[in-house]
Amino acid sequence: MMEMMGFEFMRNALAAALLASLACGIIGSLVVVNRQVFMAGGVAHAAYGGVGLAFFLGLPVLPCTVGFTVCAALLMAHAAFGRQERSDAFVGVMWAGGMAAGIILMDLTPGYNVDLMSYLFGSILAVPRTDIWLMLGLDALIVGLVWWHFKDFLALSFDPEFARSTGVPVQGLYYLLQALTALTVVMVIQVAGLILVIALLTIPPMLAELWTNSLITMMIWASLASLVFCLLGLTVSYRFDLTSGASIIAVATLGYLAGWGLRAAWHKA
Repeated sequence: MMEMMGFEFMRNALAAALLASLACGIIGSLVVVNRQVFMAGGVAHAAYGGVGLAFFLGLPVLPCTVGFTVCAALLMAHAAFGRQERSDAFVGVMWAGGMAAGIILMDLTPGYNVDLMSYLFGSILAVPRTDIWLMLGLDALIVGLVWWHFKDFLALSFDPEFARSTGVPVQGLYYLLQALTALTVVMVIQVAGLILVIALLTIPPMLAELWTNSLITMMIWASLASLVFCLLGLTVSYRFDLTSGASIIAVATLGYLAGWGLRAAWHKA
């Protein structure tokens, strides 16, 4: 690990892993307990349209993708809220449409020479210092909003009807959750890539959920698990010259399977 820390790109990668893990633990827990994984997948794939738009217009990738993805997430939330029977179809349309738009815009970009694979499978080792600061700002926004609305999110997650009857703005919170999911997705694309983003967003919370019934504890343990998976994945990637995003998700998958097996054995004992 100390040898790895001697390189600036590794220090940036570790900072990106820490910031992405915090967002994954918090928002991923809300996504899992609210059964919004498919919606988050739609948001993640629609984000590719923002990547393509950024290159087509010559704008910074991360801010442009954040704006595009938040808009796409809010559009999906508007279409899905209260219309569960139709939401899957609309999310599927946005899922495919975002990917197609991103690919077409990149095809139309003059002199386009960006490595497509780095956005599909992650490029945490190439995260620049400027993106680290932007990720820090996004983390602060996510933590602040979730902390401020935590009791409302708790009510929404476990009893939406009760939450509505007590005056909780359920629809507004639903929209806010999708927007925060969009912010987190854009951050995690830097770490795990578009294809694997949902894995890092959901595996750590699912692992934490095996061992706790408390939402706040779930968020804390999910953030720590995500960070451990990122660090171990980076180490494996560095030692064996493997793709960093895929290494992180492989470690996370093994970690979840080990946790699930341990819990099953614990209950049988």
